[in-house]
Amino acid sequence: MNSRTSFALLAVLTAVGTLTMSSAYAAELPPACVGCAQDEAKASAKNALMQALPISVWTDKEEYMHNEIITVTGQVANIASGYPVTVTVVNPLNSIVTINQIVVADDKSFETTLNTAGALWKYDGTYTIKVNYGSVEKSSKAQVELIGGEATSKPTTPSKCGPGQITASGQCIPFTINGGVVKSATLNTNDKSIVINIDAKSDGTLTVTPTKKVQDGIFMVLVDGQEWDDVEIDGNKVTVMFLAGAEKIEIIGTFVIPEFGTIAAMILAVAIISIIAVSAKSRLSIMPRY
Repeated sequence: MNSRTSFALLAVLTAVGTLTMSSAYAAELPPACVGCAQDEAKASAKNALMQALPISVWTDKEEYMHNEIITVTGQVANIASGYPVTVTVVNPLNSIVTINQIVVADDKSFETTLNTAGALWKYDGTYTIKVNYGSVEKSSKAQVELIGGEATSKPTTPSKCGPGQITASGQCIPFTINGGVVKSATLNTNDKSIVINIDAKSDGTLTVTPTKKVQDGIFMVLVDGQEWDDVEIDGNKVTVMFLAGAEKIEIIGTFVIPEFGTIAAMILAVAIISIIAVSAKSRLSIMPRY
């Protein structure tokens, strides 16, 4: 056997040995490492996406039973000193369940927990978790499903309002809208406001003209919880210029008709008359008799 043949044989034996060792090493890899490269790639892509967004938010699960804890986690691209993250949760009936503020950590992350126990969480369906960080542009949202509670469907009554009017707690309010549709409206007696839920497909305007019997002294408008400047107020006529994606417009005044105003007034009148009668009787009973 010459030197060339010996060298070729040595090369073949070395290659076979290397392949054998590689196969054995691959066979000894723990199952947890299968797909590690893909997981790392996904994690890198997620981190890159979060860095590109002004604010991002997610939850530990997508579906919860009632009386469970939702862990809400998020991250901001840049820390704005002095600004907390505002977390607002809306239930399937489009009512606000809770509002909370969270301080952003030094690593640009934030976290909070939500307890789904309570009357405002009792309905099944999609709950929207909205986060805002100082401005309308820095906002995001996540959605979760709650199951095992009450259905949101309720018996509806025919509206007594005519065309171009919307029912708000039994009151008819004239309105016009372009760029979207009005879904529902309610009267918030605590804040003396009319709350109008809309579906804004594009930038548009909403004009509302409540009678003074329903609302008076209009002085402020909120769009998705933020004080809004693109508004024209002329007495009780309010025109709001909203942006695409807007969901809720709240018109605040100095007065809004109570949902049970007549009954409340009657109760107050009866109470006053009773107090006067009792006071008069008390004075007569202590007067000396001659």
